[in-house]
Amino acid sequence: MKMYMKKVYLEARSRPRGTTENCNEVKRNNQANSSNENARRNEVITKKEIQSFLCNCNPYRKNLGSWLFKVLVILFIITMASKIYLLNSFHELYIREKEFIFPLMVINETRRTSLEERHQNFTSTKKLMPQNIQAHEIWRPSIHGQYYKCNQNAKKEIRTKNATNGYIIITANGGLNQMRVGISDMVAVAYLMNATLVRPKLDHNSYWKDKSEFADIFSWERFIEVLKHDIKIVEEIPPEFQRRKYLVKAPISWSKANYYKWEMSRLLKKYKVIHFSQTNSRLANNGLSGSIQRLRCRAMFEALEYTNEIKLLANNFIRSLRRNDNPYIALHLRYEKDILAFTACTHNLTFNEAKDLTSMRRHTTHWKEKRINGKQMRLEGACPMTPREVSIFFEALEIPNDTVIYIVAGEIYSHSGVEPLRSKYPNLFDHTSLSIEHKWTSFQGHSNKLAAVDYMVAVESDVFIYTYDGHMAKAVKGNRLYEGFRKTLTPDIKNFVKLIDLLDSKHLSWEEFSSKVKQLHKGRISDPTFRQVGPTPRAEENFYANPYPGCICEKFK
Repeated sequence: MKMYMKKVYLEARSRPRGTTENCNEVKRNNQANSSNENARRNEVITKKEIQSFLCNCNPYRKNLGSWLFKVLVILFIITMASKIYLLNSFHELYIREKEFIFPLMVINETRRTSLEERHQNFTSTKKLMPQNIQAHEIWRPSIHGQYYKCNQNAKKEIRTKNATNGYIIITANGGLNQMRVGISDMVAVAYLMNATLVRPKLDHNSYWKDKSEFADIFSWERFIEVLKHDIKIVEEIPPEFQRRKYLVKAPISWSKANYYKWEMSRLLKKYKVIHFSQTNSRLANNGLSGSIQRLRCRAMFEALEYTNEIKLLANNFIRSLRRNDNPYIALHLRYEKDILAFTACTHNLTFNEAKDLTSMRRHTTHWKEKRINGKQMRLEGACPMTPREVSIFFEALEIPNDTVIYIVAGEIYSHSGVEPLRSKYPNLFDHTSLSIEHKWTSFQGHSNKLAAVDYMVAVESDVFIYTYDGHMAKAVKGNRLYEGFRKTLTPDIKNFVKLIDLLDSKHLSWEEFSSKVKQLHKGRISDPTFRQVGPTPRAEENFYANPYPGCICEKFK
C-alpha cells in the first residue's frame, strides 16, 4: 500500500503544473468561443425572420394579380357604400328668391323641414313689409344651418366637490358691456383657481356714475343656477374671513390658464381671500382649453341674464319698433362725448367742442394717452363714424329711407346731433323717444340699466350695425353669432373714410362712390369665419366678439 501511494505521488509530482494566468486565459478563450457561437446563431435566426417577413409581405410575389384584384374589390365596395349612405342621409335644398339661389345641404328630414318652415315664415313676413323695403338684400335672412351652439360641459368637467382654495372678490370696471366681459372672465378664473366666487361688485366710478349693484341689473338666481356645476358662488365671504387681511391685486392682462392655475392658486392658498381690482381682459382670447372657452360663453351669454324689469321694457321697445310687422336696424352710433375725448376724434366738431374734449382727456387720470393725433386716428379707422357719415353710408348701400332705425347709444355729442341722419332716415328712435310710450321712471339716472335695454334691443334686431368697435359692439356681435349668425354689418371704416373724403373733394362721382362702398362690404355680414389670431393679444379678434371656434361648432363638413 505504501509503495502504491508513493508511486501515485511521484507520478503527480512529475506532471507539469499550470499557472493562474493559464487558467484565466483558457477561461477567456472558452467565453469568446461561446459568444461568437451565440452571435452566429442569432444572426442566422434574424436573417431567417427577415426573409420570412419579406416573403409574406411582398405583393410582387407569384400572386401579384390576385393581390391587386382583392384591393380593387375592397375599394369598389367602400365607394358604393359611401354613395348609398350619402344619398340616404343628405338632401340638397334650394331656396329661390327671385334670381338668387341658396343651396343648402341638410343632414336629415327634420332639418330640411325646419329650413322650409323658416323660409315660408320669411316669405309671409315679406308680404307685410312696405314695397320699397321687401326687395332689399339686407333683410334676407342669414341661414347657416350647419352650425350650432356647443357650450355644454362634459361629465368630467362638472364640479363635484364643495371644498375650494379660498374666495375671490371682484370689482368689474368700466361700462356695462366691459363689466359683462370682465365678470365672464372671472368665472373662468374662479374655475381655474378652484375658488369660491363672491357676488361681483360693479364699478361706480366710471364716466356714467351709475350706482346700480349686480342684482339691480342681472338676475342673481339665474347666475347661480347656470353656473352651479362649474363654480361655487356666494353672496359674501364668511365673517371669519372678513376680519383677515386679504390680497388686493390686478391680474396680468391677456393671461393663459397656467398663470391662474399655478401662480394665483398658490397666492389664494396663502391668503385665502384675493380681491381682483380689475377684471377687463384678464384672459387670453386663444390658447385656452375647450372647457374654459365653453364656460366663458355660458357665463357671458347664458348666466348674465337681465332682470325682469329690464326685459319688460326692452320687449315693449321691440314691439313698438316692429309695429306693422316692419323689420328694424339697431345702430350702435357711438358718437358720444367720452369716446370722442378718449380717441381725440374731433372731425365734424366745432372748435369749442374739440377744446372741451381735449380738456376732458387731459383731466381724466386713468386715461394714459394725453396727446393724440385725431386726424391720424380717423384715417386709421379708429374713430366712430359721424351721423353724417352714417347717413351717406346707408344711402350708398341703398337702404330704404323709411327703414326703422333704433340707436343703441347714449347722447350724441355734436352741435348738429343726429339731424344729418334723421333728415334722410326720419324713422329714427332711441330709448329717450320710445320712453314717451312706456314708463321708465325707475331707469332715470341709471345708465347701465338703459344700456342693458339697448343691448337686448340690439341682439333681437333684424340687422345690427356698429360704427365703432367698442365693448358693446363686440358683445352684441358675439351674442348674435352665438344665437345663430344673426345679421351684423361690420363697416370697413378705414377704407370708407378714404372714399368719403374722395367724394367730398369731388374726385369720385356718387355712382362710383356707391359702387365701391357696396363692393367693399360684400361678405362683411356675419359670415362664419374663424376667430383671427394676431401677433399680440391686442391685435387678435376678441373672443366674445367671435366665439367661433370655442362655443360654435359645425354639424358636418
